[in-house]
Amino acid sequence: MAALFLLFSCFSVSLVLFLQGCDGSLLLDDTPNMLGEKLSLSNIDSLRSFEVVDEIKEALEKACPGTVSCADIVIMAARDAVALTGGPDWVVRLGRKDSLTASQEDSDNIMPSPRANASFLIDLFSQFNLSVKDLVALSGSHSIGEARCFSIMFRLYNQSGSGKPDPALEPCYREKLDRLCPIGGDENVTGDLDATPRVFDNRYFKDLVAGKGFLNSDQTLYTFPQTREYVKVFSEDQDEFFNAFVEGMLKMGDLHSGRPGEIRTNCRVVNSRQVDVLLES
Repeated sequence: MAALFLLFSCFSVSLVLFLQGCDGSLLLDDTPNMLGEKLSLSNIDSLRSFEVVDEIKEALEKACPGTVSCADIVIMAARDAVALTGGPDWVVRLGRKDSLTASQEDSDNIMPSPRANASFLIDLFSQFNLSVKDLVALSGSHSIGEARCFSIMFRLYNQSGSGKPDPALEPCYREKLDRLCPIGGDENVTGDLDATPRVFDNRYFKDLVAGKGFLNSDQTLYTFPQTREYVKVFSEDQDEFFNAFVEGMLKMGDLHSGRPGEIRTNCRVVNSRQVDVLLES
């Protein structure tokens, strides 16, 4: 299951792509002069298994040093995680450079909250020429994996400050979530994002239609008119979802910042920083 991190990293990176392009910025560790993105609000206690990328990078550097960027590793590994869990396969466009910096502040400011509604998400994606269809299809990355109770407590007990649960939640599903995430319970407990959390399929969309979306930012895709039709189409036609997902991933992967980059030797630190560390030691 550790490898599934790579898909979420890709979707997170897909959204973090908005920050600086697809540039591996997420993988950088903090330094005395830079707070990276690993501990941003959307990533802390969520993304993990960074050592998987470390192992891949180490093997690649031995085989072909200075050739494959960390950004390309994440995109290819995400593609493989999708394919290995039953989803589509596709040819990844390569040649990305790794960023020289990262920004926790930018990540906090731009990554959507679990409370986000479809209108906000549409506006966010449109800033990067990504369509409503892209938004809904890429949200399908939540076909696999889990999320924390922390992300849904407001839905269960105080939706929109009402002191009541989200009315969009199917009653039996809400009772299940109440048991998983009681008031005063451990908010780091995780729940499945859909009913088949280890299989990449269109069950995620079927669950949204049934009022069983785990996150508010997921369920809103069905309650909002502009996104509902795509949810319905993808819930009924898995091939249509797979095709749209691949199209969205290719478009997302082509976002670039235009800033200088490099091919890191170690995905956790920029190359110049590695030299500094060696000189200091």
